[in-house]
Amino acid sequence: MALHNNIGKWGEDIACDIYRRKGYTVVERNWRAGHNEIDIIAIKDTRIVFAEVKTRTDDSVDPLDAIDSRKINRLTRAADAYIQSHDIKQDAQFDVFSISGNANDYTIEHIEDAIFPSLKTYR
Repeated sequence: MALHNNIGKWGEDIACDIYRRKGYTVVERNWRAGHNEIDIIAIKDTRIVFAEVKTRTDDSVDPLDAIDSRKINRLTRAADAYIQSHDIKQDAQFDVFSISGNANDYTIEHIEDAIFPSLKTYR
């Protein structure tokens, strides 16, 4: 596995641990719809949560800078595919995890309801 994949998995493991400690149930990891991927899908109470995890080992780079409009569009399209394919009736929430550092020294930011997808209609 490539180094960047190991770093990403490490960050996702941390995010899953945080979710479990907060009472969430993690139901999927790295769920794909075509080229679009959702890092973590979790459930808590009446919400289904789609999480994007950004992990960087270089503290001078803000992981949140990698979440641009293209990334948001891909995440929301994948979430819509998941909701449709699993007939989900719960309210959707989009979270972001930002993890910087290494296994011995890292910082985590968990932003709940970080993304509010735009509503689109199609003809």
